[in-house]
Amino acid sequence: MFDIIGGPLREKIGHLVQFLKEVRAESRRVSWASRKQVMGATLVVLVLVLLSAVYLGIVDLILAALIRAVLG
Repeated sequence: MFDIIGGPLREKIGHLVQFLKEVRAESRRVSWASRKQVMGATLVVLVLVLLSAVYLGIVDLILAALIRAVLG
């Protein structure tokens, strides 16, 4: 019974180990961004999110005022 389960299970574990080895090798080949590049990109994203939030907030206030005026 254990031989039947052990064979396929051992094969799946072998495939998993091989996959993880390949992932590790591939991650070593990746050209990672520098800390300065990551910080710059993060700052751009945060500024754009803030500007979008302000814009949507203003639009929401205007539309809410218009709806209140129409519905009385």
